[in-house]
Amino acid sequence: MIEQFTEGFAMAMRFDTMALVSVGLFAGMLVGSLPGFTTLMAMAILLPISFFLDPIVGIPFLLGIYKGGIFGGSVPAILISMPGTGAAVATSRDGYKLTQKGESRKALDMALFSSAFGDTCSDIFTIVMMFPIAYLVMQFGPPELFAVLLMSLVIIAATSGANPLKSLIMMMLGLWLSFVGTDPLGGVERFTFGLFDLKSGIPLLPMLIGVFALPEVASVIIRNEKSRQLAALVGERLSKAEFRRCLPTICRSTVIGTGIGIVPGLGQIVAAMMGYSAAKNASKHPETFGEGEIEGVAAAEAANNAVNGPTMVPLLTLGIPGDNVTAILLGAFVAQGLRPGPQLFEEQGATVFAILVAMVIANILFVAIGYLSIPFFARLVTIKTSVLIPLVIMFAFAGTYVFRSDATDLLILVAFGIFGIIAKAGRFDVMPMVMGFILGPSMEYAFGQTVAMSSGNPLGFFATERLGALAVLLVTPFIGYVLWKRLYGTPAKI
Repeated sequence: MIEQFTEGFAMAMRFDTMALVSVGLFAGMLVGSLPGFTTLMAMAILLPISFFLDPIVGIPFLLGIYKGGIFGGSVPAILISMPGTGAAVATSRDGYKLTQKGESRKALDMALFSSAFGDTCSDIFTIVMMFPIAYLVMQFGPPELFAVLLMSLVIIAATSGANPLKSLIMMMLGLWLSFVGTDPLGGVERFTFGLFDLKSGIPLLPMLIGVFALPEVASVIIRNEKSRQLAALVGERLSKAEFRRCLPTICRSTVIGTGIGIVPGLGQIVAAMMGYSAAKNASKHPETFGEGEIEGVAAAEAANNAVNGPTMVPLLTLGIPGDNVTAILLGAFVAQGLRPGPQLFEEQGATVFAILVAMVIANILFVAIGYLSIPFFARLVTIKTSVLIPLVIMFAFAGTYVFRSDATDLLILVAFGIFGIIAKAGRFDVMPMVMGFILGPSMEYAFGQTVAMSSGNPLGFFATERLGALAVLLVTPFIGYVLWKRLYGTPAKI
């Protein structure tokens, strides 16, 4: 692995990689700065571009959008109290108060530097932890992989959305959709209803764009937001003394965000809220939080950006996305022929480490681009959404069609778009469905291999030869129940 890391480091220093990372960062900040437009939407719509690039260029391009978009959401949150992303909700509590005090520039500077600090530290942690975790995962066989994937689906169902029962329903729907097509073990067609286009299964790209991008567009149209008044970018820049004063808070939030990022299903919103709450509880003057405390901006932004790196650990080692955005990243990896999982580091170790190193280097570019572009992004908050919506829809349909040049993909896009809109109206989180759809084939294949290895007696096989996998299976219901009780406490009702 050391040799692969050295080779990957050299690969990451390519000029085209750095150039596309910069483009991705700027695009992410731009979309995040537009109220109502999310990082998730940008990732879904620009995903097809990465398919036509080398993996060492295409994947870092998407990671740049990811990183830039999380920070970009803080711009409208601070200037007009309208978070560009869910992760920026905590930022708006103190950020907008600072704007009202005439210190908007200072608030945006703090958001930028604390974001970069949290992101960089968590990325370095990710690279360091990837060595032992990858080595451990490479010892997995089909039984262990099946057990871990099943436990991951239970955790995601228990922690996604506001209602675990709804999440479980969506998870089962995603698993069923993953069965559409040809059985990977027996070669038998399933749930195709005689349609030739479904023999190879439901394509991932139209599903991702449909359930993620189109409902966001519909949500913006329904809100019918009017033009906004420009919040002036005024006040002094952030001083070194102010940053040093907030450094303990930034470090605490970085640790919180890093820990949350490793657990699938939580994400930036939870990290931002926990980081903000921890900073308020630890402060000698908690009453200042919510009234324009610069430390509140630092706590929220460091925490939500620290999630970015660790989400790659379960994604790369086990093929388990941590949130909606990493689900899209998984689609990009698969499309590039890089199937995340135990074998990835054996087959493409240098490429993986090149992508991880590019994540760290991207943070340097992140600071430079953000620092120079803040005045530009500050003016974007007044752009009418009526101008942007047609462009977003055009990119969604064009990106879907250009990947396979198959008109059927457009019908699938529309179908999943309508489904996503209905699900959002009914407060059903689509993330568990997408996770079930993505992880379903791997789990099914691992289970089939396990049954073959056990000569038709999987229970006896687990009990006598695969005690580690058996332990994971036995503890899975307990973990799901504990998470459900801790988060919700009472039985779920639809």
